[in-house]
Amino acid sequence: MDRSLLSTRAALVLSLAVAAGVGAGVLAALAGDGAARCVLCGLAAVGPAVPFFNTLVAADDRADRDGGRRRG
Repeated sequence: MDRSLLSTRAALVLSLAVAAGVGAGVLAALAGDGAARCVLCGLAAVGPAVPFFNTLVAADDRADRDGGRRRG
């Protein structure tokens, strides 16, 4: 099987979103919330993190295609 299941960009976006969710869950746990509330907090953080990191990585991807040059 020569083809990968996910592109490098998709794997990076999902990894960053999961890291943000874990961070939110840990912060909720440190605040004294219960386990279920910590999991829900982490899952709620993953949702908006995916489009955020998607646009963040996409902006760098377009700059790489131009050879790092800015138009202006």
